[in-house]
Amino acid sequence: MDVQTLVTAFLTLFVIIDPIGLAPLFIALTQGATPAHRRAVGLRAVLIAFAILTAFGLFGDRVLEFAGISMPAFRIAGGLLLFLTALEMLFERRSKRRSEHAEHPEHQPVADPSVFPLATPLLAGPGAITSMILLIDQSQGVSGALLMIGVMAAVLVLVFVLFSLSTAMERLLGATGINVVTRLMGMLLAALSVQFVADGVKALFFAG
Repeated sequence: MDVQTLVTAFLTLFVIIDPIGLAPLFIALTQGATPAHRRAVGLRAVLIAFAILTAFGLFGDRVLEFAGISMPAFRIAGGLLLFLTALEMLFERRSKRRSEHAEHPEHQPVADPSVFPLATPLLAGPGAITSMILLIDQSQGVSGALLMIGVMAAVLVLVFVLFSLSTAMERLLGATGINVVTRLMGMLLAALSVQFVADGVKALFFAG
């Protein structure tokens, strides 16, 4: 496998996963968390996303086919779940839960966005899953598949690095800036979720 193929695969996954675009969203989802907690959430999200993308890259087409789930249907489901998260960000329901936890920590579970929505569907979303399935299908044998997994891992390492810088970014923005970013990211996340649903509906009902 030549270098150009690996570079193309890296750029494809970089654009779809969008580490730079996810950094402010990570700040909004972990607002008020300690640096150690943020690193733990970021690391957990990246590791879960790596496991999901690797599993789907190797076996995804067969798993979905066995379960009778099409990729468009998977995309629609991911979009609907993302939309619920966007509503929470827009209407400060997350902030309310954090305040309740601060007042009564013994009765309130700590919010952990590492699995949802970070690991899936933001990192290991329908686009990234589809890309991994296609990239591994097009690779040459076991060595090619391992190289593609390595490329995906490199993108996720970059994601974790940017997540680790989120505390410094939060200090720079301040409370008002974080509030603005949270609302803005909620709007963008809502738009992204609608696009997921629209793409899924188009592929499901109007393909061909």
